[in-house]
Amino acid sequence: MSDAAQPTAAEVRAAADAVKTALDRHLEAVERRTGDDDPAVFDAFNALAAAAEVYDELLYDRYDEVTPFEIPGAEDSLPPYEGPEEPHALSVLIRRDYAVAQPARLLAQAQRLADLDPEGHEGDGAPVVAGGVHAALGVLFGEYEADEIASRHTEFGLEEGDSTLWVTAVEELAEPGEWLGAPFEDADPALVVCRFDASSVFDDDEPDVEPGGVVRERA
Repeated sequence: MSDAAQPTAAEVRAAADAVKTALDRHLEAVERRTGDDDPAVFDAFNALAAAAEVYDELLYDRYDEVTPFEIPGAEDSLPPYEGPEEPHALSVLIRRDYAVAQPARLLAQAQRLADLDPEGHEGDGAPVVAGGVHAALGVLFGEYEADEIASRHTEFGLEEGDSTLWVTAVEELAEPGEWLGAPFEDADPALVVCRFDASSVFDDDEPDVEPGGVVRERA
């Protein structure tokens, strides 16, 4: 950044003062909270996060220095719950990401499955490996449940990425086939009863959860 574009020392100082003000307001909101989902606390948290981010950016631009703390953004927290008080049904939304870390291992496992059950993996007679990773993934996920793949991913040449599981409350079950075309289109964080996230960014947090896991749960 050029000197002309750098923030002034006064701007950095003003941003630091804004963090102090936001911190005081957050504490006041917490002290006066009316429940676990008090919107005043939620708003004060977001304001503090925004002020801290501005200060951090200006501090770096002006002095090439960073803060020793990190406040998660609003997208990392649950909004106030707006679902039914007594849910009569629930939806479980799951996403797991994998990298194909060892394609040769994946292809070998898929070929083994195809050889054990040739009729269950009918094709033009060509080996699975000829179809590449695309065909191998079809064989693998056609044979095993998603939970089993999650527990044995290394065996299949896969490397875990981020994953999340949302338990959401609904008034009643959807009609059969109603959401199959777009299963995650209506995912609403305000209906989340509890949420379980796993990511390498959480490796130093939440020691009571399995490695890499963070639980966000409503009381």
